[in-house]
Amino acid sequence: MIYNSFKEMKLSALGLGNMRLPVLNGDDSRIDKDTVREMIRYCMESGINYYDTAYGYHGGNSELIVGELLQDYDRDRFYLASKFPGYDLSNMPKVKEIFEEQLKKCRVDYFDFYLFHNVCELNINQYLDPKYGIYDYLIEQKRNGRIRHLGFSAHGDIECMKRFLDAYGKDMEFCQIELNYFDYRFQDAKGKVELLRKWNLPIWVMEPVRGGQLAGLSKDNTAKLKALRPDEEVPAWAFRFLQSIPEVTVTLSGMSDMKQVKENIRTYEESKPLSEKEMSVLLGIADEMINNTTVPCTGCHYCVSHCPMGLDIPFLLKLYNEAMVAGSGDFIAPMALASVSPDKQPECCVSCHSCEQVCPQTIHIPEHLSKFAAKMGR
Repeated sequence: MIYNSFKEMKLSALGLGNMRLPVLNGDDSRIDKDTVREMIRYCMESGINYYDTAYGYHGGNSELIVGELLQDYDRDRFYLASKFPGYDLSNMPKVKEIFEEQLKKCRVDYFDFYLFHNVCELNINQYLDPKYGIYDYLIEQKRNGRIRHLGFSAHGDIECMKRFLDAYGKDMEFCQIELNYFDYRFQDAKGKVELLRKWNLPIWVMEPVRGGQLAGLSKDNTAKLKALRPDEEVPAWAFRFLQSIPEVTVTLSGMSDMKQVKENIRTYEESKPLSEKEMSVLLGIADEMINNTTVPCTGCHYCVSHCPMGLDIPFLLKLYNEAMVAGSGDFIAPMALASVSPDKQPECCVSCHSCEQVCPQTIHIPEHLSKFAAKMGR
């Protein structure tokens, strides 16, 4: 396992993200605890020492499972991270209540790392508003030793990040951003890296394979990469890209099964940064993908908890993307939709726009679901 230095610590370059854990019967809130126990065991044995969770992951159950399963290990063997759920504005007045609840759920006395979660256009004003006391409370917890290191995650644009940094940057120790070769240009992740470099803030990476989108490429694009590195698998290229950015300290991968765990750990047995030519080819592939991708959904599931119809929006948008890319030859989307109950189809969206309010990607979800329904002849 590769390790990177942070303060006095050596952090595993690969961390286990606990947002996409294996679940039972397709229910995102029902985590397969036995499988996760084996995943964590293998991670521990392989040298991963960073474990990331959050208040809203898996319907609030990620912290519970992670906290329970990490009890099998000495506290000094792992670093635990969680976040204040500011993606939901109703949480803003509840920072003390939620933080205390999180400690209990995770069965710890302190968090090694704690973040302002999902700083974006939706919540920047609230995060900066002193009436909620979020900043003051978290700084107090850091003084009290219940937060060892304080940072923030950001899905907002660069101007939004600048506002946050101008207000709180002097007290931030790290920043977590969505960084991968697809978003390097698409979401100007390159500009975000440059901004954080100016602030001398190390980078934590989320969505390294963009919710699985970069785990498999077209035959033509796979061939381009195989010509450069015959023995490198497609998912590994996403991690090699990140190994080429010096500011990246921890890369969080939301691994969903043992196969992914073993493959990713194998990739992180050594660092193999990209050459200039390899970087050019990879970013060229990303440009091609961007031109063919309609909706930049990462499958975070924030929208699902706010949908009054209980629609599996990430799944529907994934099928929508498949339908848009495949065009008239599409058969996967209709086949998959046949397994969805009649009251959970894309046309069941009531256009209340609640989902849009918590979408980190600011996707116009009802509009796309309407287009999807029309394309499917509904």
